[in-house]
Parts: sequence; structure tokens; C-alpha cells
Amino acid sequence: MIAIVDYGAGNLTSVKLAFDALGADTRITASASVIRTAERVVFPGVGAAGSAMKNLRKLKLAGVLGEVVERGTPFLGICLGTQIILDRSEEDGGTDCLGLVRGTVKLFMPRSARTKVPHMGWNSVQFLRRHPVLKGIRTDSEFYFVHSYYPAPAVHGDVVGQTAYAGRRFAAIMGRANLVAVQFHPERSGRIGLKLLENFCKWTGGTC
Repeated sequence: MIAIVDYGAGNLTSVKLAFDALGADTRITASASVIRTAERVVFPGVGAAGSAMKNLRKLKLAGVLGEVVERGTPFLGICLGTQIILDRSEEDGGTDCLGLVRGTVKLFMPRSARTKVPHMGWNSVQFLRRHPVLKGIRTDSEFYFVHSYYPAPAVHGDVVGQTAYAGRRFAAIMGRANLVAVQFHPERSGRIGLKLLENFCKWTGGTC
């Protein structure tokens, strides 16, 4: 069973529907015991870092997510769920996050007024290295993004794929050991996004 973590950050139904289309057994849950015993964990989200972290702490799930990652459970972060696995976000005046991956989350600061924030729509992702969740997907494939802040991991080796926007290249995919996280929305990225989710359903947590 795949646990989809419900921490009040939206987008849960569309993520579940995407997995349902693949025939995956999923459960939307805020139960610590269900998350701990799941075969895989998906950490999605839409919204602000401050309220998301407040909800995680209220539900006593912040430590649980660290436990499942440390145990080796295959773990997928999506959008806001990718950002708050880092140490700290600039959002909401500065928010301390989960610290599962070293790094910060930064606000896009475009040099040109013609560059809109949030970054919204389709954009290509250049793969820096291969990863099991990318099997059968070509580098420079396009995925769907909606975000004003971007992840900046401290260790370059944690970056799996990059995207260019607002005059900089940012980590669109991060990965280490049994943890992988994507800044885009695979559940809204058509056939290629479904392929990534299908690969995650088969992934046992290794890097090759």
C-alpha cells in the first residue's frame, strides 16, 4: 500500500486519481501508524510552507516522515512536499522545515518584469544522472510546474534533474538513497508524469 500523506496541503485527490489510473493501492491518510507501515510514502502538497509545517507538527507527523525515510521506505515528495523536506524555506518570513535533505527554499527573483512568478506551466527537465523513477523517460521531457519558490539543496549530488526559469537553473528533481522529490506535478504532467509514478510504484528504494 502507498500512503499519501494528508497534512492539509491540498492536491491529494488528483494525486490519488493518478495512482488509481495505474491500478495502485493507495490510501490518503494522516495516521502515523498507517504511514509507518506503508510500503511506499508520497508526500504531496500545494500551499504555503508555514501552514504546512504547522499542520505537520499539529498532527505529529514531522518525526514520522523522518522515521520512514531513515528506515528505507521508498519516499516521493511532490511540489510543496519537495520544498519542506529541506532545512528551511524563505516563505512566510522564514520557515524551519523537516531537514531530511540539506538545503534551503528560495523565492524566484526575476531580472525582467516580463518573467512571471509563479512559474506556471510546462517546462523541460534536464537529467543530470539517471534514476529508477526516470526509467523510460527522456531527458528534456516536459512536466507541469506551479510554484513561486524553488529548492536549492546544499549538496550538488542530491540534484537529479534541473530546470531553467527566471534566469537560474534550479533542482527540479532531487534524490538520495530511498528518497526522491520533484518540484513539478507528475499527476498533472500527462503520460510522462504517469510513467514517473508507475516507476515509483515499482521502485524498491535503490539508486540504480
